[in-house]
Amino acid sequence: MILAVVSGKGGVGKSTLSFELAAELGSVVVDADLGMANLPYAPGPDLHDVLAGRADPLEAVRSGGPVSILPCGRTLAGARAADTRLLADALHAVEAAYGDVVVDCPAGMRADAGVPLAVADACVVVASPKGYALADAVRTRELARELGCGLAAVAVNRVVDAVPLDAFADVLGAPATGIPADSRLAEAVERFEPVVASSPESLPSARIRELADAVRVSGR
Repeated sequence: MILAVVSGKGGVGKSTLSFELAAELGSVVVDADLGMANLPYAPGPDLHDVLAGRADPLEAVRSGGPVSILPCGRTLAGARAADTRLLADALHAVEAAYGDVVVDCPAGMRADAGVPLAVADACVVVASPKGYALADAVRTRELARELGCGLAAVAVNRVVDAVPLDAFADVLGAPATGIPADSRLAEAVERFEPVVASSPESLPSARIRELADAVRVSGR
């Protein structure tokens, strides 16, 4: 399965949850945010190289760590040279070799956000717990629906106070999970150490497992 992780706005923790979901699902995570990559990077071929025809997608996967990752380059020139028409073949190649793939998508309603959604089998919408977030999540779900990508689950991230998760679930038509604000999650990507592995008994880990279970159910 190819799972897209999307959000209506940037800065809601989408990349962190992509990283954690990939760890929990045993998947490869692909950083498909061509212009604003956030996932860990190491020297070697990356998604910019793959989409410019300079590297095979399987050569660009970094495996052996706590999460296998296909990183994205950081340069503007690399983003400009990337041909997004090659993304579908790249993702399917990784899926065929590794199994499930989690794609950290560009935020918002930009055209490049729709490219991985059009390839994915399902998506997770990441939303802020703030008042405007439900409307953003609805717009993101509509984009996914137009592109034939089903909604597996909703993650309301960085929750501090009570959030009407039932409202998110009822309006969006998918299970909604609240992920608590936690400094360990904020540091997980930078440390390349997913919380589900380093603190498996913590509340954030329990909620990420709940989110992953919803994804698994949707894929049956």
